[in-house]
Amino acid sequence: MSEFPVLDLTPDELLTTTRTVRKRLDLTRPVPLDLIKECLEIALQAPSGSNRQGWQWVVVTDPELRRQIGDIYKDVTESYLASQGAPAQLFSDDPDRAAVQARVGSSAEWLGQHMGEVPVLMIPCIKAERTLPAGNQAGLWGSLLPAVWSYALAARARGLGTAWTTLHLAREAEVAEILGIPAGFHQGALVPTAYFTGETFKPAAREPIDNILHLDRW
Repeated sequence: MSEFPVLDLTPDELLTTTRTVRKRLDLTRPVPLDLIKECLEIALQAPSGSNRQGWQWVVVTDPELRRQIGDIYKDVTESYLASQGAPAQLFSDDPDRAAVQARVGSSAEWLGQHMGEVPVLMIPCIKAERTLPAGNQAGLWGSLLPAVWSYALAARARGLGTAWTTLHLAREAEVAEILGIPAGFHQGALVPTAYFTGETFKPAAREPIDNILHLDRW
């Protein structure tokens, strides 16, 4: 039984309203470490290849460490937003999608400016060789990323907001040095975690199922 209040959400409501939270992260309200641990306990129930459970979880709450990571994240975010792959550059010929992408870009820019102020930064890692294997890495990351999503779902159910980000991986080695992550472990994401402001989340607009579903053959 949870030590902390859990929102009254059906499984479908939880799965369809766990949104990426950026501007609504509460930068001023501390998050109890025991609450983060409770979310991680749930995350550890996720599957991993051959039940290896080769994951490790770095929870960063120290203000100076968060600042250093935030500085790196700010730099890579600025480069990303200036690139052709930035949200505002995508679907620019579709007025409806373009408006959404503009909001995503603005939200990403805000998080880039404030990452170091988020109360908890969670970095999931997976044990692998010093150099990632060539070719298909689905087996490796499939042994970590389901658990990261379970963490996000558990956080949502307990009134926390998260954002799944990977931009910092452009400078993964620097973050590893800051946090003392040993060789042989690779970071899979950077998940800022905080209480959120506002009250409601709703399902996002998505492509109609018939646009992406292939039966038997592509």
